Amino acid sequence: MDLHRLRLLREVRGRGTVHGAARALGYSPSAVSQQLAVLERETGTRLLERVGRNVRLTAAGEVLVRHAGVLLEGVEAAEAELAAVAAGRVAGVVRIASFQSAFIRVVAPAIRSLAGTHPEIRVEASELEVEQAVPALRLQQLDVIVGDEYDGQPRPIHADLRREPLLREQIRIVLPADHQEAKAERVPLVNLRELAWAACQPGTGHREMTVRVCRELGGFEPDVRYSSDDFLILLELVRTTGAAALLPDLVIRAGREPASVTEQAHRKEGVAPRRVGTAGRETGMALGGAGVAVRLAAEGEVAREVFLLTRRTRTPAVAAVAAALTTVANS
Repeated sequence: MDLHRLRLLREVRGRGTVHGAARALGYSPSAVSQQLAVLERETGTRLLERVGRNVRLTAAGEVLVRHAGVLLEGVEAAEAELAAVAAGRVAGVVRIASFQSAFIRVVAPAIRSLAGTHPEIRVEASELEVEQAVPALRLQQLDVIVGDEYDGQPRPIHADLRREPLLREQIRIVLPADHQEAKAERVPLVNLRELAWAACQPGTGHREMTVRVCRELGGFEPDVRYSSDDFLILLELVRTTGAAALLPDLVIRAGREPASVTEQAHRKEGVAPRRVGTAGRETGMALGGAGVAVRLAAEGEVAREVFLLTRRTRTPAVAAVAAALTTVANS
């Protein structure tokens, strides 16, 4: 059996349709169908059956896809090790997908580090959410995913993939610096019920977290007036519109500026403003610009875990990239 055709069959299984597999691989649907017909002749059995306008794998097709995954992972590992032997060091292409704030604070610094420690590794990185990235990881179109999981909102468990934690970070209340609650180290969420809120788009983990936390800890339904899947836009919306938001430490650190209205006010009063350290232990800080204060919720901790997801078998290059990401996350 031809490994290329096995990869096509696995792609159809992962994408759900011949057209989806063709788009992902850059082929025409007819070319994919022809190759799969050849594979059926090679195996001597039907691998696909038509259901309406789509196709699904037969029992024999499912068996073949399961074994194809093992074969293709073995080929990938062999290619990586051969490249490493030829180069005399760890080498190969490693493709990373990450959400925005981890991309800025973890992935980009890790790539810079790898350029010095493992120059033969070519890292290709893209911004992508976990839900979109997992199928591509299984299909070997990605090698590493940096994902996130909010407390109380567990991600699906993928028994065939390897997951390990990178860091745990606080979710903080970001509110206008001139709000009456901004002077407190810990802010009761219920006292922010009259504010407009900024959050990610409906259906995202961040939006679900924002609504859930306001309901469970604050006892109110948030008026989510501003929506963006770009966390830095959410931070700027708070800064310029007077809205409130619940944002993770990675986002806040990415948006820090030297001074703020709140810091200046503290200095006038002779009070030292608190800042967020890398471990996120402080209870509050101030950001620059139009005046934004960052505080913890008085009702309890809200946090999320940033994690690493790979296939269970890691090539030397993937292992090196995973180690670099872990080092940066822990620094």
